[in-house]
Amino acid sequence: MEESDSVAWRWEDLDADVLVKILQSFDIVQLTSGIASVCSSWRMACCDPMLWKTLDLSVMRSNFIKIPLEPYVYVDARSDKTLTRILKISLSLSRGNIMTLIFHFNLYVSDDQLTYTAERCPRLRRLVMPAWNRIKKTGICKAIRIWRDLESLTMPSIANPPYLMEEIANNCKNFSELKVMGPFDILFATTIITCLPKIKVLSLRCSMLVKDALISILDNLQNLEVLNISHCLLIEIPPPPAPRRIMEELDQSILEKASQLRQFITCMKDSCIMCQRTRNDEGLMRWYKYEEGLWKTDEVIESCLGGFRNDLSTTANVHGKH
Repeated sequence: MEESDSVAWRWEDLDADVLVKILQSFDIVQLTSGIASVCSSWRMACCDPMLWKTLDLSVMRSNFIKIPLEPYVYVDARSDKTLTRILKISLSLSRGNIMTLIFHFNLYVSDDQLTYTAERCPRLRRLVMPAWNRIKKTGICKAIRIWRDLESLTMPSIANPPYLMEEIANNCKNFSELKVMGPFDILFATTIITCLPKIKVLSLRCSMLVKDALISILDNLQNLEVLNISHCLLIEIPPPPAPRRIMEELDQSILEKASQLRQFITCMKDSCIMCQRTRNDEGLMRWYKYEEGLWKTDEVIESCLGGFRNDLSTTANVHGKH
């Protein structure tokens, strides 16, 4: 048999655009598993800006146990090292091109990891924060000062919101979208009104929401266009000694105030599974109990709140201007 005259095909000769297309289907764990070390052409492809518009770490969760003292979680050392390794590789390959950063709700990031990330993606516009347990005031404030282009933030509720909102107000002049995952009281509302009066999108879904805080938001945020309170546990707190009560429906005065919004998204139905879960968890959702990824869904349009896709699997009502 005659020898074939064909030249052996090599992976490193694969067209760069084709390789980038293939790499776009990989998640962050796969992308940082050593592909960039195959050869120089593959490393160049791994650095393509198309791969790094979003750093999605929502596929990663810390291996942790809850403890009774601060920070109330203990993270396994191997879990921590894995996150640090993936951050170092991805932030090196991204070359400062990351615009959206998504942490898993149960990925317990440390101050050092957050600062390291902020310094290497200074052009960030959208941020989805993890739980606060291991992040101190100094850590998040340092990161916010670096992220001057930040426009959108999704965050767990925080006991002392003024310092964070003030930091955003002082450093992020284009900030316009906020999603709070947790209790929202009059202090939080007043802080947003004072620090972020030009905010356009606010989502409080699946949270304990104080009625007076809602009214304050509707009365004072003149630039607000979209408000999502779907599946909230709406609480009315009358003067003492009367007990607080759960509102079963929105009263007419709230609906009239909200009619000026472009979108007012609500759901308070007994038949809605998400409303049932919020009630069962007393307005502080235990996301770890539910379907993976559920914590990051939102009825707000896709372009808002960190680029999450629209999810209307629940029976939310959309009110607003027509």
